[in-house]
Amino acid sequence: MAHLVANIPPVHCFIRKEFLYDFEKGFGEYEPCIWVSIKSIRSQAFRIESYLPNYGALYDKLPLNAYVSRDSELNWHDFLQLDTLQIWDCFSHDITIIKKSFLSNLSAKFYAKDKKWYQGTYMFTVDNSFADPNVLDTTYAEWPEDHKSFNFIQLDNGQYAAQPNNRTIFMDAASNPKELKFPDFKVCTKLYRVETNPKWALGDTTTVMYEESENK
Repeated sequence: MAHLVANIPPVHCFIRKEFLYDFEKGFGEYEPCIWVSIKSIRSQAFRIESYLPNYGALYDKLPLNAYVSRDSELNWHDFLQLDTLQIWDCFSHDITIIKKSFLSNLSAKFYAKDKKWYQGTYMFTVDNSFADPNVLDTTYAEWPEDHKSFNFIQLDNGQYAAQPNNRTIFMDAASNPKELKFPDFKVCTKLYRVETNPKWALGDTTTVMYEESENK
């Protein structure tokens, strides 16, 4: 578990240069970069730190819509907005980065706010929690009905997205039938626990297999 900032896979891509000049110039130009780390601040979009090889410099705190996977055949008029690429803000400062091996390089698509599907390839996942029990938890990071993980996807249109499980479909040719069912499931609202049975009390037991008290 990392607090505030974590390493991410070194993705080679491009920054839209207007982001490097605070939208004063650089429109339609692209600067090569390599992703270095990611920041998670509650109620803000993810911020990515990149290395700019041509300058030997780091540039920090840019959102997903600042990046593209290629520097040609892209029309800025067609770029998806940030709130489409990342539908939810970050839930907390505490994050875990994982590349789910089963999903590695699988084709993926997500259902966007404009009610369209956008295709791409799975990259890695960022998940939130609230790690410090000595601080009042005012987040939704661990509420079953509100918690979301963020699956990062390199889109076919040249952009990058971070989407929750419930808006993403992953295609595995070895497992999927020709016709996929639509996942019409309900949101999980229950917090599952196993230590709530009042008959299961082992504080007075010293035997390894708990024979003396498990049927009390």
